[in-house]
Amino acid sequence: MSEEMPVGFNVSPVRSIGVIMKPYTVEIEIALPRDRVIELFDSPENLVKWQTGLQSFEHLSGEPGQPGAKSKLVFVNGRHRFELIETITERRLPDEFNGTYEWAGGRNTLQNRFIEMGPNRTKWVSTCDYQFKSFMLKMMGLLMPGMFRKQNLKFLQNFKAFCEEGRDVRDAP
Repeated sequence: MSEEMPVGFNVSPVRSIGVIMKPYTVEIEIALPRDRVIELFDSPENLVKWQTGLQSFEHLSGEPGQPGAKSKLVFVNGRHRFELIETITERRLPDEFNGTYEWAGGRNTLQNRFIEMGPNRTKWVSTCDYQFKSFMLKMMGLLMPGMFRKQNLKFLQNFKAFCEEGRDVRDAP
């Protein structure tokens, strides 16, 4: 019997590790020079200002910010607390920054590209690929893949507001 079995919707084959959503891409233009966007993006202290629910960022191992480095991110969403372990897989700034994010329910990979669109315009293109372990997340990935895309886009929108207006998500009502 084949290890892969095709399914419908926006989900790729079901494999022994579970449902794997098709990778998706979100993008946003930021009205700042790419060097300034990278400066703001590359600062761990800024993460809590644009990643809703982020409570802490703790470096665990490796050279901070470099491929192989691991960090723990703790998020709170309502009454739910969850931890992600980030592993940087590629750092070619100002062009690209990639990583994997592992948590109890699965893992995802993020590829972030920063494209200079002009002297004061930068496009951030983020491609995400999820792999789920838990039954509930597998079903959410199968039935509601847009929910994950929407959350990723919200982070980009928050970052744009932080860059252009100095808006901090912690100040939101």
